[in-house]
Amino acid sequence: MAKNASADVAVKKTGKQLWNDIFNKFGIILILILISALMAVATQGLFLKPINLMNVFRQISFIGLIGIGVTVIIITTGIDLSSGSVLAMASVFAASFAHPIKDAAGQYIDNIAQYPLIVPIFIGLGVAALAGAINGSIIAYFELPPFIVTLGMMTAARGVAFLWTGGKPIGDFSDSFNYLGAGFFLGIPMPILLLLLATIFTWMILTKTKFGRHIYALGGNEQAAIISGVNVKLIKIVVYSYASLLAGVAGISLAGRIESGQPSAGLGFELDAIAAAVIGGTSQSTGGIGTVQGTIVGALIIGVINNGMTLLGVNSYWQQIVKAFIIVGAVLLDKKRNKS
Repeated sequence: MAKNASADVAVKKTGKQLWNDIFNKFGIILILILISALMAVATQGLFLKPINLMNVFRQISFIGLIGIGVTVIIITTGIDLSSGSVLAMASVFAASFAHPIKDAAGQYIDNIAQYPLIVPIFIGLGVAALAGAINGSIIAYFELPPFIVTLGMMTAARGVAFLWTGGKPIGDFSDSFNYLGAGFFLGIPMPILLLLLATIFTWMILTKTKFGRHIYALGGNEQAAIISGVNVKLIKIVVYSYASLLAGVAGISLAGRIESGQPSAGLGFELDAIAAAVIGGTSQSTGGIGTVQGTIVGALIIGVINNGMTLLGVNSYWQQIVKAFIIVGAVLLDKKRNKS
């Protein structure tokens, strides 16, 4: 009888472990499906209309791009609060070099760019990457907390964006620049395509390269990584530079989408990106845990909830409160997951 009781306990433990494994792997997807179904019912099918679903994907593209970079940083046990401001800074710098030429009367000629498209792209991404490199270098060499360093960059980058523009938006772009945010490639909106490419590229880095393994090793145990010969300082610089580069991509695409470089763009985007990463399973408490695909699902959950509540006419202030509960719930779930 004692043997049978022990066997029953073992079976129960195995079943519980199996359920935990399934939930850890697919729970976030099940939650997305459940929330989508609830929104479909609540909006009487309006949520499921193809044009609305396309809007959801397009809207989360910018948060998703930032979220991918934030995910890589959180895996190393870091944090980046500057991505929204870096987005704005990259946006206005790129926008300044994206005008069409003027005719003799001083009017813009829409189909002829003043500079080749590569010029505003290179300038915008260069400014963004430089901000990230500054973050990473200070964190790596001066060993200051990432929270403090990126908080400082958040303020500085936003200030630079306002100084560069004089506090005014920059408009009148060439058609080729607008295409980066409002165009389609093979029927796919450009922001969604950029997000897809960034997801695949980052996934390959994290899962298929030695550098990706070093990123996870750094997050798992920094001292052990150093002893193993991992160049921790270089990884931190590259990781923060890459995250800011993706914020720059988001900023350039957003400027093309709204046909304006706004120094106030991206306000709060960094918090949504962090929320997407945490909801998607990136662990802030332990480090060394996280996937880009999880972050995309997390961004979709935020996007679905925002879109659904907008369709239902819910006040935007209530949306912020709901989002706060989701973030806290995701952190609690992460804590429970790491204890099990």
